[in-house]
Amino acid sequence: MSLFKRIKNIMAKPEPPRAEKSMPTIGPGDVCEVSLVTYQVVGRLHNRQRNIVVLTLQDGSAIRYLTIEERERTEFALYGEIDGRLDSIEEVPTELELDDRMYYLEEQYSGFVVTTGRTPFVQGGEQYVWQFQSDDMKLLRIEWQDGRFMLYEGEDVLPADVRVLRGS
Repeated sequence: MSLFKRIKNIMAKPEPPRAEKSMPTIGPGDVCEVSLVTYQVVGRLHNRQRNIVVLTLQDGSAIRYLTIEERERTEFALYGEIDGRLDSIEEVPTELELDDRMYYLEEQYSGFVVTTGRTPFVQGGEQYVWQFQSDDMKLLRIEWQDGRFMLYEGEDVLPADVRVLRGS
C-alpha cells in the first residue's frame, strides 16, 4: 500500500453506523414478525400527510397488509383482503353489514400516497380511505384509488407482537 493511501485512510472519517430499522421505516426485502408469524415485506405504501404506512406482507402464498399509524403512540392493524364491490365513492355507507357483523364508520380521509414494491395499487397518487369498526373490535378498511376499490378485514395488533427481524 502506498504512503498516500495510508495517509488517506488515517484522515478519512469512519463510516457512520447504519440506523437500525424500525417498523415504520422498513420496506421491500425486509423481514418482520407479526403475532409470531414471519413475513417478508414485498411492498410499501406511505401517506406522509397522515403518517401512515401500509406494508404488503407475504408468508408463502398468503398476503396480508399491516397498517402502521404514528399518532400519540404507534398503532398497528393486520388486514386480509376480502371480496366485495362498490360502484362509486359516493356510495360508501356509514354503516355496513358484512357476514352478519355491523361495521360503523370511524374515520374517512384522503391523501397522496407513494408506493414501492408490490402493492394493491401499482403507482402512487391520491387515495381515499374509509375505516370501519364493529362492536366486537373487528376492523374493515376500504381504499379507493384510480377508479379501483380494495376491501380489507382485520384486527388491531399489540405493538409488542410486531418486530423487525432483518432489515436490508
